[in-house]
Amino acid sequence: MNRMGGYTVVAAAVVLLVLLPQTHLAAAGRSDRRVPEIDVAELSFEQIVTVARGTTARIYMWGGSEAVNSWIDQYVIPEVGRRYGVTLERVPMDAAVFVNRLRAEKEAGRETGSMDLLWINGENFRNARQEELLWGPFASRLPNVSLVDPALAEMDSGFPVEGYSVPWGRAQFNFDIDTARIAAPPASFQELPEWVRRHPGRFTYPEPRDFTGSAFIRQAFIALSGGVAQFLPGYDQQLLDRNAPVLWEYLNEIAPYLWQQGESYPRDLAALDALFQRGEVDVTMSFTQTNAATRTAQGRYPPTVRSFVMQDGSISNTHALAIPWNGPNKAAALVVANFLISPEAQLSKNDPANWGDFTVLALSRLPEQIRQQFTALDMGAATVPLEELERHAVPEIPSEYWEELERRWEAEVRRR
Repeated sequence: MNRMGGYTVVAAAVVLLVLLPQTHLAAAGRSDRRVPEIDVAELSFEQIVTVARGTTARIYMWGGSEAVNSWIDQYVIPEVGRRYGVTLERVPMDAAVFVNRLRAEKEAGRETGSMDLLWINGENFRNARQEELLWGPFASRLPNVSLVDPALAEMDSGFPVEGYSVPWGRAQFNFDIDTARIAAPPASFQELPEWVRRHPGRFTYPEPRDFTGSAFIRQAFIALSGGVAQFLPGYDQQLLDRNAPVLWEYLNEIAPYLWQQGESYPRDLAALDALFQRGEVDVTMSFTQTNAATRTAQGRYPPTVRSFVMQDGSISNTHALAIPWNGPNKAAALVVANFLISPEAQLSKNDPANWGDFTVLALSRLPEQIRQQFTALDMGAATVPLEELERHAVPEIPSEYWEELERRWEAEVRRR
């Protein structure tokens, strides 16, 4: 998943967008849509399905992955149309941008917005929730929420969810390397500087404004500062101030040996993946455990690519769905969200041939037949075994740390 930090220029642009007529907010060529003028708060889910039929809903989500986009376009959109008569439109937009838009719409008093369903997590969820930009609580209204692992639905990066979002995917930070070029990847963040020096110009990471780049620097931060446990109780400014200098020293130490000598960084994961596919760098990274397996199956990676995790930690988190405070079609949003956490959709999404995103469902809560289908999925030779992923998994730190690390990186690393 990707999102960009909230920068003043972005916020200003969003304010201008909010002031435009509503028709300019939709993608070119999309017609006006029918949305129900009805309060769904008191309706049963069966009634909500009836209200949603024949309407159009828009899901705003990161658009930086071809596999994700294809899964939505080729599987989800046709299925919700066939099953529920809902026309779903995918609108690619980074989460920080649509949160800024929601903020501007609220300041402008726009009671009817343009967004129906959001893919959101981390600091973007926290900011939206604290500023009352989300509608809810709604998670308990979804019949399929009873199948979700309850441990995944309570907190989002240290912030209480309280039913204002529902998890729909589980991710873990990992790296990909072509073993035909590099036989032995670095085993830990402690080993990475020496590895980078021995392979000058063959490693880099995305700018931390990108979600994957942010994950890389906070994963290094956790590993270099003595582990994740100290950060879990909540944001501590003094704790950050004590430990952050070690991270900046580390990143500046490796910078001269990075791609382009650290003078520039890929702007996002897609740019890093392009460098990897062209052979300009030897390592890429992802929050999708089956990224290498999926791209190998698509013919984009050679069959010699393998994924690996650092032995000193691999961040594990969930991504979620939320509904805007002024979403015009909450009935269809609820129907689509319920479908996305259904066993059928989760099984399709978990398949590396489609996306490879791990399920949020508790397999023990599923019927035996579909449980066997999950366990029978071939994760591909490139994917790190589940047991190893679980052994090195560490939870996310509170999202306030993310924002501070991303902000400080600009001054401490880029501008050095």
